[in-house]
Amino acid sequence: MDNADLAEHLRFFQELGVTGVSRDPHWRRRGAQPESPEEASPVADVSPVALVRSADDLKIIREDIGDCTRCKLHRLGRRQIVFGVGNPSADLMFVGEAPGADEDIQGIPFVGRAGQLLTKIIEAIGLSRDDVYIANVIKCRPPENRNPEPDEVDTCEPFLFRQIDTIQPKVIVALGTFAAKALLKTQDSISRLRGRVYDYRGAKLVPTFHPAFLLRSPDRKRDVWEDMKKVRALLQASPHE
Repeated sequence: MDNADLAEHLRFFQELGVTGVSRDPHWRRRGAQPESPEEASPVADVSPVALVRSADDLKIIREDIGDCTRCKLHRLGRRQIVFGVGNPSADLMFVGEAPGADEDIQGIPFVGRAGQLLTKIIEAIGLSRDDVYIANVIKCRPPENRNPEPDEVDTCEPFLFRQIDTIQPKVIVALGTFAAKALLKTQDSISRLRGRVYDYRGAKLVPTFHPAFLLRSPDRKRDVWEDMKKVRALLQASPHE
C-alpha cells in the first residue's frame, strides 16, 4: 500500500469514527491464544478438515447452479454466474443484493467501487476479505442494475441458503435494504431494520447500509461503524462452534 492509499484508508477510518487500530498480531491470527480478553481475535480457529469439507460443499453448490437458466436473467444480458468468494468456514458472512457491472465481468462479488468500500469496512474491524465470505442474494446481474424481481429471488435464494448452511457463520451482515428484506422476509426499510440483531439460520444477522449507498451518502458511515462494532462484539463473544 502506497502513501496515497494509506492516507485514504486513514481518512475513511476517521469518517467512520474509528479512534484506533490494533497492530497486535493476535487480532488477526486464526487460532492464536490471546493474552487477555481484549486481545481475543474476532476470527475463530477452524480445523483443516472442516475447511476442506466446507470448500467441497460450496463447490458442489456451484456445480448444481451450473450455467443457470432457471430464471429470465440468463437471457437479459448477464455474462456469468457470480457465486461467492472468501473463507469457506468464515465466522463472518456478508450478503449483498446482486452483482453489478464489474462483478458480472470478473465473476467475483463486490469488486467495484462499492466493493472497495466494503473491503475498508472489513479492515476497520481488524479483518481482511480473506477472513470473511461474500455473496449476493441473486447470482446474476439484473439488467441496468435494477432490483431483482420476486420470481428471480424465489429461484435463486435456495442457493444462498445452502451457502449459509454450509459456511455456518456466526454473524451475517445484510448489506442494504434489498438483502435485509430478502433474508428477513419483511417490507421494513433498512433504516428501521438496522441497529438491531436478529437470529437467522443459526447465526446472528446484522442489517446495515449498502456500501453503494454510503458512496452517495457518506454521512451515514458512522451508522455503519456502529453496526460493525456490534458485529465485532458478536464475533468475540464466544468461540465458533
